[in-house]
Parts: sequence; structure tokens; C-alpha cells
Amino acid sequence: MQLFDRIRLGIAVAVAKTVTAVVKGLRLGAASVLPGEIARRLHPRLLPLLCGQVRRGVILVVGTNGKTTTSLLLRTILERQGAKVTHNTTGANLINGLITALLADANLFGTLKADYAILEVDENILPLVLKDCRPRAILALNLFRDQLDRYGEVDTISRRWQGSISPLPTDTLVILNADDPTLSHLGQQLPQRVVYFGLSEPELYLEEIPHAVDSIYCPKCGASLDYRGVYLSHLGDFSCPSCGFKKSNPAFHSHDWPQILIGVYNKYNTLAAGLVAQELGIKDREIFETVQGFKAAFGRAEELEIEGKKVRILLSKNPVGMNETIRAVADILQKEKSSTTLLVLNDRIPDGTDVSWIWDVDTEKLTPLGTTLVVTGDRLYDMALRLQYSQDSLAYPVNLIVESDLKKAIQIALNNTKNEETLHILPTYSAMLEVREILTGRKIL
Repeated sequence: MQLFDRIRLGIAVAVAKTVTAVVKGLRLGAASVLPGEIARRLHPRLLPLLCGQVRRGVILVVGTNGKTTTSLLLRTILERQGAKVTHNTTGANLINGLITALLADANLFGTLKADYAILEVDENILPLVLKDCRPRAILALNLFRDQLDRYGEVDTISRRWQGSISPLPTDTLVILNADDPTLSHLGQQLPQRVVYFGLSEPELYLEEIPHAVDSIYCPKCGASLDYRGVYLSHLGDFSCPSCGFKKSNPAFHSHDWPQILIGVYNKYNTLAAGLVAQELGIKDREIFETVQGFKAAFGRAEELEIEGKKVRILLSKNPVGMNETIRAVADILQKEKSSTTLLVLNDRIPDGTDVSWIWDVDTEKLTPLGTTLVVTGDRLYDMALRLQYSQDSLAYPVNLIVESDLKKAIQIALNNTKNEETLHILPTYSAMLEVREILTGRKIL
């Protein structure tokens, strides 16, 4: 590196660390994006420079749902083996957020001493990241419709991914969800080494294919796929009667693996992190021990105790994610006899400005329980209307409470929760951050 470039790098790092200190010192947030944005302006080649210093390689984690939980579990597994891991823990998954996370672990000379970098990456920017980063592994969890105003349909994203992954070195490890037809097909087209994870537990099949399903057509020929069963949205055991395309073979049987966090979606997250760890040479026994002691990431089945009551926060930001959350909550409500659920719907940039997706959510599964439903958020009336259309008021009266003030709504929900019950909170992304700040007294971003 030439002297001028070293000086330029040093200035960029120093400015980034100063901005971080100021933002955190003034309690303006976690400084997860701004330092990287400024540093990148001062040194446009920061991302490849930092990624190239990671000793054992960069692991990119992409997908619509599950990135944060999977990344945190994988990080925990690696750190228990003594590895030093850099990770964008706040979930800031655009390029400036990635640079900020890498700079946080670099010294003032821009030297990064990390064994691994686990970087959660927004689906839409993976091709941009791959222009500047040569990862050791890419883990793709799933592809669902999410913020259509930003991303478009899943097949569009898949084509972009294929175009950006195919030119990578053939020894790049690609780990994909075999149960997702789009990703299974993607893997079958790539020249790299591809391994798959997936479920092999027919007892977990849904009774029917949900109406909020994204990819029930063959990605190869366009014919309708035949499903033996589905586990979650369009994820399942499938084959095409027209061209012979079928589910790729997972690397191991899922029923042999432990799971602590609730929900089928967390079963997938566990398998994904576990497979990456296996491929990095970690023994199953050590992986299982970590899984069994794992605690959820913030807002993802996270459990808190507030006013002596148990509160569980379940991020719900798109049709598939919210349907699975409701599926898990409905089961818990019946078993634990809990009676109160708080739903918080926002339409800000991190959430997606189009909230029409709530009409693809099976909210009917919440209303027959005869529970108290408290609704708040920027689009509280949209959610209240959806719930009103969901209920059979004659057979199962639901106590629907609409409150525009978030703090008051949380307090109302707590007041309606008995000491032996659990209050479930289902927020969109920005709403989850606000809820946590109110409950814990501190910001995430």
C-alpha cells in the first residue's frame, strides 16, 4: 500500500471511530451506519480492503427471514471454539453498515485482526457486495416476498444472485435451503461447491398450502410443483411432474438436531448455522451444546420480564414471517392459556411503506381464541380493520383495543396480562426497536 493510501486509510478510520464515539457518547444511537458512510466517502475501497484481512474468511448470510438469529447462533458457535469474529450485530445490512461493523474491530491503522467475519447482507445488495468481497462462504436461508416496493418478486432476486455468484471462485462454499424451490434450483445451476440444509420431518407439515405462498411453480419450466407437504409457506418437499426438477438432498436429517427457540422457522435457522459450522470443521457435539444454551437475538423470540410478567417479542415484518409467528403464538396461547397479544404495525423505510401484505396474513388464527388484541403503530387502523374482518364476533368475541400511543398500548397490554401468562408482542422492524427501547430503556440503533 502506497504512503498516500495509508494516510487516506488512517484518516478514514480515525474519522469513523470519532463519529462512533460522539454518537454513542451523546446517546444518539448505536452508530451502526453513519461511521461507515463517512469513512467510505474518504476511502471508497474500504470494503474490499477490510474483507481481505479476515484470516479464515468472510461468511455472508442472506435471505428474507432469519439472518440475525442464524448469524448470532453461528457466531456463538465459532466464539466457543476460541475464534475472534466480526459481526454486524445491529443488523445494519447495507454496505455502510457492513463497513461500520468491520471498522469497529479495526485499529487506528485500519488493521483488522479477525478469524471470521459474519456479515448479514440485504437481499438486494448481495451483487454489490460480491463486487468488493470474495467470501469463503455464502449462506442463503430463504426467499419470500418482502417489501415489494423495494425488491420485486423472488425470481428477480434469484436471477441477480445467480449472476453475481457464478463468477466467484469454484472453491467458494454456497449453502442453500433445499426446501425452497427457488434456492434449490439456484444451487443446481452454480459451478461452486453447493451443500443444502432442509427439514426431513413430515410430522411438521402444514395441513394445507397457505394462501400467502410465493413459489409453488417450477423455477425451471414453470409448471405447478407437486408437494408431499409444506413446512412453511412454499418451503417443503416438492417435485415437478413436468421436467423432473426436485428438492435437492440435504446434508443431514433434521430430526437429529436440537432446537430451543420456538417455531419451525427457528428450526431452519438452527440447521443453517449448524451446517456452516460443520463445513468449518466443528464437531456436532460442540454445535449441539451451543444450540441448547442459545438465547434469542433482540426482538426474535426474545424474552423479557417486565413488571413481574413474561414478555416475548416476535418480529413480524412480512406475510410468511408473521404467519409463522401467529402459528407459534396460537399454539402457545392454547397451551399456556395466555390471553393478550400486542400488534404494532409501522410503514417506515425499514418496514416497507406498503402494508397491504397484512391481508395475506392468517390473522384469523388469532381471533378465534377469544383473546384481548391490542393494536398500535403508525398504521394501527389498517391492522385493526384486518383483525375486525378476521373475527367471528358472534361465536368468538375478541376484545379489540386500538391505542395510538405506543407507551400506553404497551401498558394496556401488560395490564391485561395475568402474572402467570405471557404477553406476546408482534411488531414490524422499526416498531420492534421502539418497543424494546420502551421496555428496556435503551436503543438498538
